[in-house]
Amino acid sequence: MLDRTKVMAALEQKRDEFLSYQAAQSRELDKIETKLEEFCALSYVDIQTRLQHLGEAWPGAIPTPELDTADKFRLAFPNQWQSHAEARTWALTVVAGKPTAAVDGSQFLPTKEYGLPVAAVQIGWFINPHRVGVPYEKNLSFEIVAPSELALAEQGDADTANWLINQRRFEAECRKLIELMHQFAELPDEDRPLCYFDGSFVVSFAGTLRHERAHRYLQAVAELLAVSARLRVPVVAFVDSSASKDLVTLVNIVTGPEYMSLTDGQLLEECLTTWGDRTPMFECARRDLLSTSDRAGFYRDVYFSYVRLGTDRPPARIEVPRWLYEEGRAGWVIDMVCAECIAGARGYPYAAETADAVAVLQQADRERFYAILQQFAEREGLNFAPSRKSRSKQIRRA
Repeated sequence: MLDRTKVMAALEQKRDEFLSYQAAQSRELDKIETKLEEFCALSYVDIQTRLQHLGEAWPGAIPTPELDTADKFRLAFPNQWQSHAEARTWALTVVAGKPTAAVDGSQFLPTKEYGLPVAAVQIGWFINPHRVGVPYEKNLSFEIVAPSELALAEQGDADTANWLINQRRFEAECRKLIELMHQFAELPDEDRPLCYFDGSFVVSFAGTLRHERAHRYLQAVAELLAVSARLRVPVVAFVDSSASKDLVTLVNIVTGPEYMSLTDGQLLEECLTTWGDRTPMFECARRDLLSTSDRAGFYRDVYFSYVRLGTDRPPARIEVPRWLYEEGRAGWVIDMVCAECIAGARGYPYAAETADAVAVLQQADRERFYAILQQFAEREGLNFAPSRKSRSKQIRRA
């Protein structure tokens, strides 16, 4: 039970720290206009020349010629509507006959509340042909992670096996997308769906992991991008609330001190003013623990843009593989994402949103899973003994 009085008292104790943080953020925001003016006065060629002169191999991002057509990072959305009905008409025109597919995952993490250690990963997918009379496909797979696998993950390690389950989920999502790509590669080009990857291709978080753990994340993404390029099946990564600083890093390097420590979303907040506005495409050159140790060369095969898809949150980050950019199809991908966001709730692409709904595991699913596990354990004569705390919780919540 949460005690409001105690929470307020605890917050009051940290009041000065909150105010200090707010003041620091305000000072950072004050830098934006000056830094943007200086950066945007430079052309694409100027910036490329300056980066070469500085010898920066990983300057966060590398601009494309689109930069010269932008107004302070803004490429205005060319359509304006008077109603949501008009927006939906545009969206339906964009996606008509253009299939989309999305994969998402969920998991049950291991728990010690029962005598039988077990975890599980569920992967859901959704394929929408966007054609009258052609049915969509919703399906899922379910994988058990057995006690021996969990024990192996914990050997010599103080951590729980949660990292293993999260990694299994990530790898399973990538494998399923690759499987679908091979399936779609048999189709004519116009029938190959745009495949949604939930999250970023740029897995900086893996840089904080042990080498062997990080390698599996890197291998999964590198293979996904390579298969997309080889089979010419388009894939897009969608990040709704990105904390990336790739553009901020680029601006800092090009313009010099005084440096900003904002996120890209904060940098672009006042640049992308209207729904559908986007930045030019940039080549990803993120400087992190992986790229600077020559372990993430595929970062340079990722191109990204930020797009305004709602007024209540920062611009979303949209990433595409190099081959889609080089074939001039990045704009088509962004139009498809925008159209799907009109159909989806809260500015999220409909295909990805639906895959999430298929895959998600909630508390009721967890309770049903353990009920099924108990039936299996009793049938097979396995030890399954809910802890006293678990039984007490069930009684209190009943």
